[in-house]
Parts: sequence; structure tokens; C-alpha cells
Amino acid sequence: MSKNISELSGRNGLRNNLFDKLGESSALEGTPNKEELERLADEFLLGTAVTYGAASFYDFMKPENKGKQAYVCNGSACLCAGTQQEVIQKLKEQYKEEEIGHMTCLGRCHENSAFHIAGNNYSGDDIHLLPQIVNEKRTKNDRYHVGSSGTPVLIADYEGLDRHYSILKEVFTAGEGAVLEEIKKSNLRGRGGAGFPIGFKLESCKNTASDTKFIICNADEGDPGAYSDRYLLENRPHSVLFGMIVAGFVTGANHGILYIRAEYPEAISIIENAIQELKNNAIIGDNRNEGAFDFNFKVIKAQGAYICGEETALINSIEGQRPEVRVRPPYPTQQGLFNKPTVVNNVETLAALYSIIKHGGEAYSKLGTEKSKGTKLVCLDSFFNQPGVYEVEMGTPLSVVVNELGGGFKTNVKGMQIGGPLGGIVPVSKIETLSIDFESFMEQGFLLGHASIVCVPENFSMMAYITHLFDFAQYESCGKCFPCRLGTKRGQEMTASAFKGGEKIDKELFFDLLETLEKGSLCAHGGGIPLPIKNALQYFDEELKQYLS
Repeated sequence: MSKNISELSGRNGLRNNLFDKLGESSALEGTPNKEELERLADEFLLGTAVTYGAASFYDFMKPENKGKQAYVCNGSACLCAGTQQEVIQKLKEQYKEEEIGHMTCLGRCHENSAFHIAGNNYSGDDIHLLPQIVNEKRTKNDRYHVGSSGTPVLIADYEGLDRHYSILKEVFTAGEGAVLEEIKKSNLRGRGGAGFPIGFKLESCKNTASDTKFIICNADEGDPGAYSDRYLLENRPHSVLFGMIVAGFVTGANHGILYIRAEYPEAISIIENAIQELKNNAIIGDNRNEGAFDFNFKVIKAQGAYICGEETALINSIEGQRPEVRVRPPYPTQQGLFNKPTVVNNVETLAALYSIIKHGGEAYSKLGTEKSKGTKLVCLDSFFNQPGVYEVEMGTPLSVVVNELGGGFKTNVKGMQIGGPLGGIVPVSKIETLSIDFESFMEQGFLLGHASIVCVPENFSMMAYITHLFDFAQYESCGKCFPCRLGTKRGQEMTASAFKGGEKIDKELFFDLLETLEKGSLCAHGGGIPLPIKNALQYFDEELKQYLS
């Protein structure tokens, strides 16, 4: 990263934000023009290489996006369901081929056939209503199963604005230190995949001296198969916002930023309306809360880049820089957004703070296992009889999720990728031995991650699937470190060639490549992609050995 660019970008604060302006300049044509990039560079005292380098990275700002009118989901769940070719053919009846782009993923994994037109997402039977959607701008509310095993925490009923925020007075009376200790008692670990304790992050930021600090909600839920964050943003927005306010109070941060995927347009509008509701009721803003604590929100619409799920790439993105991963240390809690102390947590983690504050950290810590406390949202794709979002206590057997909550599979399934594209590929034979917690998955060579489940059906080639994973990884690499930039591309070339009937993969060379990615990559993007590949080679050896030499 460039500290100077961070400082220059931060001169105008969050209201006059460079990344926002890049997005606005792309809205009309799908990409900003050269003159606008030069103007923004001058306004922020930056070189045009910075503004062009940033704009050319994102799916919805890069020059190739010019003139796009419709987008097709190319996520793993839709791929395995085999629905997207029909979607593309139907869209071609309404649009020219060059007007159709792609999105990954729209969070419609429960019914597939997902596509996006004019700021709205569609899925399921919507593709058969395409003329009405195009001509009448028709929209449809999305529906899926929502349930739980045990007492719900995150999906508990919303009690109304006044009651929901009434406990803030207790928070302000208790003081920052006492609230932090309550959060630490809960042993809540990050739900974005890494499982890092939120209490540690908050304490580190709290202890770093600065007049300006930030709380960032990482709502760039890019894992294909995952839509639990979307559920919370759209159905429990005030749990997320409450959690950010509490995190801000504990650390001394007065600014909360929600970085929400462009692929989730409905979530953006719902969150913006919820923030306005807080303003209208004098719950947030300057000189509110009887002088105890001021807090303001900023919503930033992302522009299509999976790597922004990594916290330092996300920070670079907000600054208007190319979203490349930063070298650590320094860590964001000491030097983050605009070089100020910053806490970044995902949607589900922040939403969990409401229950912890309401019922106490000790009560929360009684849920789950010894090292994995609390509950977890799990997403089930369309191969289940009851696809949807389910809340389970950590430690719940995977068999309960699959057979009881999900109602079993609709058709024969041979494997499940759990935890996104960097998560493990779990053979169905492991359903009876795994439980939903960090340790169970790690001990058996998998990764819980976001806990989304994408099913690989019996008739879907496993070589085709791992080729898809490498293709995803090389496309979404930020390019900063060469093991990931080159390694993911080489992996894609090797697997694609073998699958199409070309040269067989040299097994020794292939494992060298995986080791280089695993040990040499700067972040979990390149470092994580070997895991599902190795799982596939281990558990589907009979199917894959024909491609290896």
C-alpha cells in the first residue's frame, strides 16, 4: 500500500469519497471515461495511474463492462445446478450478446437461474417472465426457508426500534471497558471464515491512540453458496447496525462504514432506510445519546471484486486504490483506513453482538463447544429439499443440518463444498462424522469458513468443478503476489487442458504448484485454494486419476 495515497484519499473524509465517485462516474456507461479519471486524480492530488488502476480492476467499472444491460450469475451453486445456459439463451432474446455480462454470485443459491437487470436481482421462475421484467420493470420478493435448531439468536424476532435500541443506555452507563469485557466473555469468533476473536480486535483498536477511528462492516459476502449475510442485511438490519454502534463505543470510533456488494442491491436500499430511521429517531448522529457517544454511518456500494472480502484489500478499495492485499504488520487495528485504527468484521459477527449485550457474554458462551462458541448461520443450496438459511448451535452434527433441517437431498450428491471456494470439498461419507464448528472441520482436513454448502451432484465431473475453482481463483486474484497471480492461472491451464482431453497433469508438478500457492501466497486467496483441490484428489481419486500422470 501507499501511505501517502491513503492520506490524500482521506483528506476529504468519507463524505467526499474517491471510491464512491469512481462508482458514480461508471453508472451511466458501465465504466468511467478517461477525462473523468483524470479529473478525479486532480481533485484528490493523485496520479491518473491510481484512478485508472482502481477502475480497471472491478467487474462493474472496468472498460469491458461498458454497455452491459444484464448480468448472469456464474457462481458455483448455479454452475452445479446447470441452470445458467438457459438463462443466457433467454437473455439473448432481449439483449445483444455484448450487452450481457456476469456476476458472482447473487446469493440466490436456493433456487438458481439467477440474473440481474436494471439494479434488481431475479432467480427461479423469473427467467420465464423476462419480457415483463424488461418492459414493465417488474420485481419480485425473494423467498426461502429460514429456521433453526435450538433457540434462535441471530434470527430471533425483531422487537421494534425503541425496544431494540433501549439497551444502548445500559451500554453507555456501563462504560467502554465493562462492555468490552462482556464481549470477551462471550468468546465470539469471526464468522467470515477466519474465526478470529472479535474481542481481541476491539481491544487492540481501543488501546491505539487516535482522534479518528473506524468500524467497517465487511458485507462483501462473495463466497458462492453463501447468502446468510444477505439475510441479515435484508431481514435483521438493526442487529447489524446495533453491533457496529457497540463496537464503535468500545473502541472510541465515531464512524461506521458498511461496504455492501453491488450484487446485493436490495440489501443496500434496506440498510440505507434503516440508517435513516435511526437518524429520524435521534439514535445516531452528532451530539446525540445525551452526549455519551456520537456515531455516524456511511454505506459504500462495492463494484464487484471477490478479493475485497479480505480486510486490507477492502480498506484499499474504500480509499479508491486498487484493492490489493496489504502486507501485515501493521495490522488494521493500528493502521487501517486512511492510516487510522480500524476494526473490520463481517455482518454475522457484528449482528451477534446484540444478543451478547442483551443477555450477557456468559450466556452466549454457554452455547456451542469449548472453542467454538455461540451459533452459526448455515446456507443450503437448491439440491436440498428445504434450501435456505438455518441457525444452529456450534457443535451441531452436520447430519442434522443435511437430513433434518435441509430435508435431505433432492437428487444424488457426491460431495459438498462447505465454506466457499476456498473451503473444503466434503464427500457425503463424512456427513455422519463432522459437526458445525471450527475444530471439527479443521481436524478432518476441511474448513468451516462461512458455512455455506454447495452440492456437487453425482453426474457433475469433479475435474470440471476444480477447473471452475481455479478459474474463479485466477480471475479474482488481486495480483499483488506472484505465487497467487501466476499459480492460480497455471492451475487453471493445467486442469482445463486435462479436462478437455489434452495432456495429463504431471502429479509431482501439480503438488509442487499447490505447495507454492499454500506457502507463498500473501493472503488466504492463493493460500486457500489448494485445500479443496487436495480434498478432491484425496476423496475422488478413482474419478480423477485418469487426468493425472
